[in-house]
Amino acid sequence: MRPPSTTKLAMNAPKRATVKHFLLTYTLAPGYLERRAAFRTAHLAWARAAVERGELLLGGAVAGMGGEAPEQALLLFAGEDAGAAEAFARADPYVANGLVTAWRVLEWVTVVGDGAAQPVA
Repeated sequence: MRPPSTTKLAMNAPKRATVKHFLLTYTLAPGYLERRAAFRTAHLAWARAAVERGELLLGGAVAGMGGEAPEQALLLFAGEDAGAAEAFARADPYVANGLVTAWRVLEWVTVVGDGAAQPVA
């Protein structure tokens, strides 16, 4: 008995949703480091829940050069659309309590690396 060809397997495989990457960028408020303690537990719980759902891949503040306080944070999401990243920001305790002064979601077209959403040969 011959194994089925890979072409036939691919044709019979269930359709997978296209996974894309999205960067959620935060602009951090002055005094962020001093103010975050009151909201950090809730923020991290919110982030860990997004990780458990498979939405959030990585996140953290962008360190300033020379020990300067961070002015931005980046969070990398995966999904079919930007909805999970947008919903995360809208409900994030850091946003709700003014530690984030602005946020934006950008589609990141990843083409190189093991996790690239649109790998280029």
